[in-house]
Amino acid sequence: MDSPHSLAALALPDLWGRLTGTQSDPDLWVVCATLAAALAVVVPHPLWRLSRNAITIAHEGGHGLVALLTGRTLTGIRLHSDTSGLTLSRGKPYGLGMILTAAAGYTAPPLLGLGGAALLGAGRITLLLWVATALLLVMLVMIRNAYGALTVLLTGGTFLLVSWLAGPQVQAAFAYAVVWFLLLGGVRPAFELQAKRRHAGAGDSDADQLSRLTHVPAGLWLFLFHAVSLCSLTGGGRWLLGL
Repeated sequence: MDSPHSLAALALPDLWGRLTGTQSDPDLWVVCATLAAALAVVVPHPLWRLSRNAITIAHEGGHGLVALLTGRTLTGIRLHSDTSGLTLSRGKPYGLGMILTAAAGYTAPPLLGLGGAALLGAGRITLLLWVATALLLVMLVMIRNAYGALTVLLTGGTFLLVSWLAGPQVQAAFAYAVVWFLLLGGVRPAFELQAKRRHAGAGDSDADQLSRLTHVPAGLWLFLFHAVSLCSLTGGGRWLLGL
């Protein structure tokens, strides 16, 4: 009988092969169908109110990741049922680290979508699913409220189940749908913020915080959010469609 150590030694190369190997691209109709599915949950307002929770996870995760990368101390992340969120970190309330942390929220979902599109364009479907699962599990540790923990746990559990139990075709369709959703869903929040600012309803938004930190008009920061999201959608869409 093989020992547990020998079984583990046999399993590790297979596991590494699954992670680093490439998978075949899905048919074009699958890519287009997942695009249509993403549009269906981003464009209609009633469905967007629900699906926007996933964008909030990416938004707050972006704040948290950049806070850590710039040397700040991440103290917690909260996600709320109204799709708002809050990321708390300790460090200097000014300087480059604080600026990058504040700018990371609205830019995180489209940039994650762009990175995901690059992986899918290279045939790394399994790697994308596992990386997403790992990031969600790490984020779960920093969640500080019950609703946020439940949301991240359900999202991470879905990725885990698909990556472990689903067949290659289901994995591919799921991965493409997720990336399309990040790319498309990353565009809408900047427009929503623009509408709120037009009615003076977002005085403490990321753009306004960045304006106070840099003395650059909030409108220019909002333009940056639009530019990142629209350029990511354009570039990522070309990768996903094989153009």
